[in-house]
Amino acid sequence: MGVQFSSPWFLLLLIPAGAFLYYAYKSDFRLGGFRKKLALFLRACVIILLIFVLSGLHGFTILRDKQVVYLADRSDSMGDTARLSEWIGKSMDAKGEKDGTAIVSTGLEGAVERKLSLSGEAGASLNAALEGKFTGLESGLQLAGNLFEGTADSRIVLLSDGEENVGSMAATGRLLKDRGIAVDVLPVPQREIRDAAVEELRVPDKLYQAESFYVEVMIKSTFKTAGELRIYEDNREIGREVVEVSPGENRFAVKGLAKSPGLHRYRAEIFMDGDESSANNAGFDFTRVDGPPKVLIVEGTPGTSGNITAALESGMIGTEVISPHMLPLEAAKYALYDSIIFNNVSGSNVGGKQMDMIEQAVRSFGIGFMMAGGDDSFGMGGYFKTPIEKALPVSMELEGKREIPSLGLILVIDRSGSMAGNKIELAKESAMRTVELMRSKDTVGVVAFDDSPWWVVPPQKLGDKEEVLNAISSIPSAGGTNIYPAVSSALDEMLSIKTQRRHIILMTDGQSAVQSGYDELTQTMVDNKITLSSVAVGMDSDTNLLQSLADAAKGRYYYVEDETTLPAVFSREAVLMAKSYIVDKPFVPAMQNAGDWASLFDQGVPGLYGYVATTPKASAQTVLTSPEPDPVLARWQYGSGRTVAWTSDLSGKWSKEWVSWPAFANTLTEIVKWTFPQFASSPYEVTTTAAGNQVKLQVESDSDNPPEKLIAKVAGDEAGEQTVELIQEAPGRYTGQVNVSKPGAFLMSLEDASGGNSVQAAPGTGFVVPYSPEYRISSGSGEDGLKKLAEMTGGRVLSWDKPEEVFDREATSRKVLHDWSYSLLVAALLLWVADIAVRRLALPWAAIGARLAAPLRRRPAPAAETGRDAGLDRLAARKDRAASFYGSSGGSAKPPAADGPVPEQPRDRGAGTGEAGGGGTAPAPGAAPAAGRKAPPEARVPQRPKMPQREKTPASAKPAGGTGGRSAGPPPPPPPPKSSGGKALEAEEQSGSAMDRLLKAKNRNSR
Repeated sequence: MGVQFSSPWFLLLLIPAGAFLYYAYKSDFRLGGFRKKLALFLRACVIILLIFVLSGLHGFTILRDKQVVYLADRSDSMGDTARLSEWIGKSMDAKGEKDGTAIVSTGLEGAVERKLSLSGEAGASLNAALEGKFTGLESGLQLAGNLFEGTADSRIVLLSDGEENVGSMAATGRLLKDRGIAVDVLPVPQREIRDAAVEELRVPDKLYQAESFYVEVMIKSTFKTAGELRIYEDNREIGREVVEVSPGENRFAVKGLAKSPGLHRYRAEIFMDGDESSANNAGFDFTRVDGPPKVLIVEGTPGTSGNITAALESGMIGTEVISPHMLPLEAAKYALYDSIIFNNVSGSNVGGKQMDMIEQAVRSFGIGFMMAGGDDSFGMGGYFKTPIEKALPVSMELEGKREIPSLGLILVIDRSGSMAGNKIELAKESAMRTVELMRSKDTVGVVAFDDSPWWVVPPQKLGDKEEVLNAISSIPSAGGTNIYPAVSSALDEMLSIKTQRRHIILMTDGQSAVQSGYDELTQTMVDNKITLSSVAVGMDSDTNLLQSLADAAKGRYYYVEDETTLPAVFSREAVLMAKSYIVDKPFVPAMQNAGDWASLFDQGVPGLYGYVATTPKASAQTVLTSPEPDPVLARWQYGSGRTVAWTSDLSGKWSKEWVSWPAFANTLTEIVKWTFPQFASSPYEVTTTAAGNQVKLQVESDSDNPPEKLIAKVAGDEAGEQTVELIQEAPGRYTGQVNVSKPGAFLMSLEDASGGNSVQAAPGTGFVVPYSPEYRISSGSGEDGLKKLAEMTGGRVLSWDKPEEVFDREATSRKVLHDWSYSLLVAALLLWVADIAVRRLALPWAAIGARLAAPLRRRPAPAAETGRDAGLDRLAARKDRAASFYGSSGGSAKPPAADGPVPEQPRDRGAGTGEAGGGGTAPAPGAAPAAGRKAPPEARVPQRPKMPQREKTPASAKPAGGTGGRSAGPPPPPPPPKSSGGKALEAEEQSGSAMDRLLKAKNRNSR
């Protein structure tokens, strides 16, 4: 324990403070004695304490305990981590009793294996769950640094190969150094494997259609080998070569041809003999090929898109026709097209993932979308509350428009154990969407079954939808599968329902325990005009039974492999039962709000024979309407893209006059062109750099007025999207970062958000993170980085052979400061109050001081008497000086003169005085001795006795003979000068009362 001052120069204030206290002591006449001294002492203490506060008086203690946190790198490049655990355990055996240890593991992020503990039996296991595809030593060091408690001798022991690819351990090392935390490092030797990797794949950023180019590939290898290099464009092989590689970097170029416009993804793969790692054998890149626009046509019925393709190709627009089952599952594929057309496509044939990607492509990347009507489109296709409906300018729900027949609907849902997980959740969502489509006059019932039926919602009028929806959402999954009891129970309840239309929907993914007796059920349904549709989910379902039930009950059978289409199937069934969505009567559309399309219809509009009823959304622009009125042609802006709804068909069933109209090709071409991305060229140059699990975006604009706020939207293959607000570092230069958890292809679009509403600013582009940098062939610089970290923080480079040297060192002494400012201020305040009390309160301070000092006083020793007599001698000397002063002034009667000098009579030592003639009087016992002689100690009393007076001889008296007496006669001459002793006696006679007071005071003080 010690003290120190942070501002010692303030201690110079003690000099003027001492002068002030001295002056106060000399100039203060109001107080006296003990009270004055006490007040001065308190004030001096207050001033000294305040000066100590100003000078920063602190206490400190010295600590010498140790705390060690082991940081183990458990990324994939480290291989087996058992050797790390063993080394840590041996190291901990050498720790002291007061030394604390903790263990942290790190991969992409850090994880605590064990917190600080003094126990030597805590263990050194490494079991925390980590993402090993990346090495983030920065995250691990930060976590380890936060585990230390107090300010002990803190140290981190890092066990790693040093090959970090996320963050910067050097930056964290500087922070640890500032905190006084040293980092010891144990370099882990890298595994030596035979590995060949695709380090880089490069294609030109921009190409034109029919342009030849080279795909450049860099292959890095640790050994000499030969193999095959293959190049793919959008998963289509465009080149193959046999190559030989040597240790180090090897570069190759493969020639290609840009055949089709759009955004294309290229992939290079290698197949090398003896390659022990396949995680790094592929590389990716993007390029954009400019050329004529291209439209993707998805047709629900094969061969029904001829009118569309002929019209578009006449306008120099390329087309590609596919079925719904061929829709891409990768977001990059949709960027190949400028627009997408759904031609009478049922939602039950489009997976939920594809719907999400199409909606995202329109909203974020500006790709156009158009839906053409038909028996399986819009509400009839089950698009209610789907991402496709969200993107369209019309709603599938007929909001209070026309009279729809009352419907009785019972949903029979399989809840067996095989439905657990995503299946049962989608089944419940499907049932809930169906209920939301129904109206209050409809009757609904829901029965869930396993081995036996369970009525979740007994058949009832749909008054409170929320109650029904809550009941459906609580269906659990358990048990076996028995279809017959559930269908029989649903039929019994349906017979008692009195509605215009009655329908049962059966959904299951398993085999029924009972295979007979269904014919009687289906016959009863037919006799009572009850229909049944069945949905088979997956290959394990009883497809034969379900299809036979649907056929016998005059319903529809659905086989679903992708359970995400279940909501669309149920919605479609509910709409089909209403039969009011299709309006099949001839009419001539009326132009309502054509805008810039007015010129397309200025010569009149052909008639139509039917359409699918929908409801226009609030912000949609309705161009053509029916007499009801329902929208026939509507459009709107959705995010960065544009969408169009044509509610009649384009196959000729309802639109035979339109497809034969001479202006049909031009009109359809202009409608589709309106949906194309709305930018001619990009004013932005986008550069992406992948570093670990982060991709740095850098955008530069050559515009004179760059936007104040620029947003990047990044989408991956799984329809996930990240929104990144770019930071403007300089005029026209923006940067941002995107976190990437796994490799894949990514699309990016830029939006200008300066005006509050985001507007697409540039065409989409792409970037690729081919594989984790953890699998790159190491350059061998990791150990150098570890040594620099240890040198920076004051750590050491440890050895695998000496694990005990972690604790084989003297603990660094650390000074822990204790702030005393508050305590000193409190003490100064209390003493200041005491000082005021001493000065202002009328108390017997002298008595208080005496009583406080009584325990400290001791009885005087005999040796102290000499000092006490010396004091009396000084008083006697002063009395002599006073007697001389008063005697010369003539204040007393003089003795009569004598004839001659009278010799002084000798005095005996034991007597107090001599005789004076015959009339002399002896001194009383106990009288003080003559001046110049000391009285024995026992003769001294607290009060001085009255001195004997000499008798004056009368003038007529004569001395007696033999006694020295004098005869009567003339007065004798003046006596000779007296000795010092005689002067003292005379002074005592002159000023006895004053001396008595002085002696009393002296005696009191000497006690």
